[in-house]
Amino acid sequence: MDSARSERRLRPLRTAPTASAGPAASAGPAASAVRAPSPTSPPPSAPSAPSAPSAQVSLKVLVAGGFGVGKTTLVGSVSEIRPLRTEERLSAAGEPLDDISGVERKGTTTVAMDFGRIDIRPGLSLYLFGTPGQERFWFAWDELAVGALGAVVLTDTRRLTDCFAAVDYFEQRGIPFVVAVNCFDGARIYPHRQVREALDLDPEVPVLLCDARSRESVKQVLVAVVEHAMATGRG
Repeated sequence: MDSARSERRLRPLRTAPTASAGPAASAGPAASAVRAPSPTSPPPSAPSAPSAPSAQVSLKVLVAGGFGVGKTTLVGSVSEIRPLRTEERLSAAGEPLDDISGVERKGTTTVAMDFGRIDIRPGLSLYLFGTPGQERFWFAWDELAVGALGAVVLTDTRRLTDCFAAVDYFEQRGIPFVVAVNCFDGARIYPHRQVREALDLDPEVPVLLCDARSRESVKQVLVAVVEHAMATGRG
């Protein structure tokens, strides 16, 4: 991923909260010695052809966002297999590089990726790849993005600037994405319009509220990614 920091400008959110799918032909004289079948006998049935297996479609979706925004939680809550995680404990050596403002209680970080899988419907599986959130691991994004159908940019309204890099990354590479606002306990809920304006998003980019801990909530976000990618001609 590009090492330069995003130049996207944050527009302030207003403080007012809102409430938050016929008989056979003769074979000639030689056939006269062959006994004709009884009129009441049923014709021999031809063996049925084996049914073709239904096509299985597998799609790749990225889950990106800032450090501590809930990417690992999102992948783990919806995956139907045991998720693969590459978390390591934060150490004193990383303090000069890691900005943990707002997530001071977080003790681990993803250093490569999170991986999970979910069947959205029969014949359609999504493979989920959670990207590392810290800038020093952004080099892995280009590899993870190869062949991706689309992406989820997970955000926290208390730290909106943390998702600028992900928004810029997918915009610049033409990868369809949706913005999912993770509704943390105690966090103020803002209307979709205000979030869109604050992030300076294009009008066609979907903005959704979600709870990264809820399987059903995350499934709705993933369905939105697939639908948005199809609408933009990528699916």
